[in-house]
Amino acid sequence: MTDGQKRFHPAWLLAEFVSFFKNTWFIIVFLYVVKADQHTGWIMWGKYLFAAAAAGTLLYTVLKWLTHTYEMTDSSIVLREGVFVKSQRNVPFDRIQNTHTAANFLHRMLGMTSLTLETGTNEGESPATFSMITQQESAAILELVQNQKQHGDPERTAAPGKKIYFQSSRKDNIKAACTSLSFFALFPILLGLYTQIDDVFSLDESTRQAAGYFKNHLWLLVPLVIGALVLSILVGYVQTAMKYGKYEIAADADRIYISKGMLSSSAFSIQKNRVQAIMIQQSLLKRVFGMAEIKLISAGSTGSEELETNSLYPFMAKREAYELLKQLLPAYQIEEEMSRLPKKVLLLRLIRPYYGTAAVGILLAIFKNEWLWITGVVFLIAILSRILNYAFTSYLRKGTFIQIRKGGFVNETFLTRRERIQQIEVSHSWLQRKFNTGTLQFTNRSKPVQVSTLEDLPREEVSEFYGWYKEKYIVQDR
Repeated sequence: MTDGQKRFHPAWLLAEFVSFFKNTWFIIVFLYVVKADQHTGWIMWGKYLFAAAAAGTLLYTVLKWLTHTYEMTDSSIVLREGVFVKSQRNVPFDRIQNTHTAANFLHRMLGMTSLTLETGTNEGESPATFSMITQQESAAILELVQNQKQHGDPERTAAPGKKIYFQSSRKDNIKAACTSLSFFALFPILLGLYTQIDDVFSLDESTRQAAGYFKNHLWLLVPLVIGALVLSILVGYVQTAMKYGKYEIAADADRIYISKGMLSSSAFSIQKNRVQAIMIQQSLLKRVFGMAEIKLISAGSTGSEELETNSLYPFMAKREAYELLKQLLPAYQIEEEMSRLPKKVLLLRLIRPYYGTAAVGILLAIFKNEWLWITGVVFLIAILSRILNYAFTSYLRKGTFIQIRKGGFVNETFLTRRERIQQIEVSHSWLQRKFNTGTLQFTNRSKPVQVSTLEDLPREEVSEFYGWYKEKYIVQDR
């Protein structure tokens, strides 16, 4: 049943206006506050041009709000948009796989939220986004989508109530702040603020005077440095708590639900049967602290920073993360015993050309010859990275599952099922042929397309992997 065409809530206009002024406040302050008394030359023309551009932008925003509508029908959501060029898009309910809600500070202040409905296609089609709607309207849309999907599948019954599997604590936030290095966030913020102020008010002389004063009073640096460290730690903790506080992972028989955030909140749900693969990431610090981040790769993922919530808690203890994955998706089991690459592959990787190091050396030789020694440091880092990459690269083929682990300073473990792999590609470079090895490339359906590579695999293993993948079509034909 349709309720007719609807526009976004008028609060959408306010959000767009706030966004415009947030992005242009520095220009406004410079032209109309700092240079308020100057009415000649390029300053005058700058004021006129900015005023005209602002008026045009605000008018276009109003027209956009008037022409952008959505309509709920019996089987789909109809989105109509376009100020000068009209377009209409139908999003069938049965193609909606993942849902995502988010509420920033302005949303929460106005009692609004945003809603994103992701489809399972990967042909460049963007998700259906409602950037400013009431929470009641968002809940109604989600309920309608769920009801229509159940109605379209008679064998599907309503899932039992959600069970909470994880809730973050203050201890988790402290660990997250330490391992994410967010306590360094204060310094780029202060540097950016200094740069913007220096563009308007020249601070070179003031900076030199301050440096000279502290040079003559070195003892003052001790409390100053301590105060800066304490402040940066507090800022880092608050920033981490705002982003990862109230992190909750729940699930029912059909879906996994992830919510997070305090000042700005977001929630994400994904169908269990739509999970294409599992990605486990461990940075050097996380390996030291025994933590791991597990990401769920789905056909509806967009890969954007905004929809980052398809990650299970990024700072969870490794064993706890594996146990949680086992409870949420019993079919996906992480194995630690895996096959290693032969020792000859280490030699192969070490003798490969070092194009990055060569580029750094050439640029330094041309522009900064006295810094040419940096090339040696880059070369040593490249060698260490290749050794670590060889040491951590391993693979496993078990039944219909394949698991790949690789990385140096950052480790990645990729686990997927054969039926989820869209295609497999085999390649052999000239150097690989000399060492009787090859490269396997797996492609999984997601947005963007997930491509996983296993390099320098023995040719016999490459053939076995290829034959293993071909069995997928033999099983399907039966």
